[in-house]
Amino acid sequence: MVNRRKRDLNILILVLAGIVILNVLSSFFFTRIDFTAEKRYTLSEITKTILADLDDEVQVTVYLEGEFPAGFKRLRNSTADLLRDFKSYSNVNLKFDFVNPLAGDQKSQEEAYQLLIEKGIEPTNLSVKTEDGMSQKIIFPAALITYKGRQIPVKLLQSRAGISPEEVLNNSIQNLEYAFASAIKKISKNESGRIGFTEGHGELSDQQLSDAMKSLGDSYEVGRVDLNTIPFAGLDQLKVLIIAKPEQPFTEAEKYKIDYFLMSGGRIIWSIDQVSADLDSLRGVTEQLAFAKKLNLDDMLFKYGVRLNYTLLADMNSAQIPVNVGEVGGQSQIQLLPWLFYPVFVPVSTHPLVKNLDGIRSEFPGTIDLISVKGLKSEVILSSSPFNRSLEVPVLLSLQMVEEEPDPKQFQSDPKPFGVLLEGIFPSNFKNRPIPLGIAEPLTIPEVVKPGKMIVLADGDIFKNQINSTDGSSYPLGFDRFTREQYANKNFLLNAADYLYDDSGIISLRNKEIKLRLLDRAKIRQEKIFWQFLNIGLPLILLIACGIFQHYYRIRKYTR
Repeated sequence: MVNRRKRDLNILILVLAGIVILNVLSSFFFTRIDFTAEKRYTLSEITKTILADLDDEVQVTVYLEGEFPAGFKRLRNSTADLLRDFKSYSNVNLKFDFVNPLAGDQKSQEEAYQLLIEKGIEPTNLSVKTEDGMSQKIIFPAALITYKGRQIPVKLLQSRAGISPEEVLNNSIQNLEYAFASAIKKISKNESGRIGFTEGHGELSDQQLSDAMKSLGDSYEVGRVDLNTIPFAGLDQLKVLIIAKPEQPFTEAEKYKIDYFLMSGGRIIWSIDQVSADLDSLRGVTEQLAFAKKLNLDDMLFKYGVRLNYTLLADMNSAQIPVNVGEVGGQSQIQLLPWLFYPVFVPVSTHPLVKNLDGIRSEFPGTIDLISVKGLKSEVILSSSPFNRSLEVPVLLSLQMVEEEPDPKQFQSDPKPFGVLLEGIFPSNFKNRPIPLGIAEPLTIPEVVKPGKMIVLADGDIFKNQINSTDGSSYPLGFDRFTREQYANKNFLLNAADYLYDDSGIISLRNKEIKLRLLDRAKIRQEKIFWQFLNIGLPLILLIACGIFQHYYRIRKYTR
């Protein structure tokens, strides 16, 4: 008996010693094992590198604290889990906390609300079910990252029209690693990349690009580029060139500089209207002729693998515009009606540029044809709905069209490409051609071409913000002042800039998928009693049976 007790004591001491040794070793060697099928708790190597390179403290303040429905609690807990992982890989340089911004009295709530708005954090109106019915609650599903005195907001809720609330929250959880990793990388990098918007051809004005420039300016140096005067050395300092709705043709010298920029590994976003059409001009006339522009870009884009067609795309999935439908008592009756020439492009591609983005609003867009070019990889990232119609120009447009019921038979067509991505070694448009007049510097196109990227969009207004007619202020990019809807134009622009600028592949984190495993509600209703019994009743019965068995077993054992 004594030997047995001594042996048990030795085993206990060995187990305790083993636990202590394992704990000591674990403090020196950090590791985790992720047993989930989709590796939802495993950080990518890109994220780990970003966190390991931090040389100062990063403070993350998450505004998701308080009483929420179950779905938002899941988002809150997933955010906390992710930030704990981030902290583990950051050499303790990352610190985070959760706060309730609307705690306190009415005055402090109003001050907090205004402060968050100023920092670029937008509220969400949440419907909450209570005993008395439904109530509205304002929440801020966002975080604020602070590093060396700089701050950058992070949007946690990825809303998208047409999908269930469960899918919205699941998409948001999928996007958490990308949202935080990309924000931390932007705020912690020592130098900001340069992005230039071209000017000199009637492009969108600074006011029309106000929010686009401001949003990009949070992460990059943004300015204007005059292709007529900028030296080649200035082009070498740029990473991304954005050509937004030019109205006048480009000279051969300007095209030569664009070609040089692309051959040197530059990245370009083309936002081009091939057709001249404008809603404001339509309001003052009975009819307007939509005609082809002459931008002198066709040969260049064709060489790069793209043909921008001289067409207008009409789509039954479209935004609404205010239309005067008559007068009552001397008062104009304004009604919002769908305008087929303002299509809303809902991304269906799984490319990280557009994955899970909400609809993107356009104005008088066209269509694109892709041309096979050796050494280039091309992909359609945005396309129309199947209910579209393409009109060749010239064509007469009238606001009376908005009052006509479209014939569905005329709007049955395969989805037409509107936005494309091209990557690889681009052929030079000036190969074996003399240097055009107007090039002061005797600089030729590089013989060794570097890989480049470009995004081509058949609409010049996609990055244009609307303007408040009362005070002249700019609305957020993608916000429709008539319907009060927020489209995903801004998110698309930011994704495009990140994708073109960054070569680390961080945007690939947007491809992370977490499978949504929802319960079968119909089966739950049909088999409710069975599952309640299986989960509650059966364990109790087994527990009682074990107790009875043990009771009689002890009686028989000790009465012998």
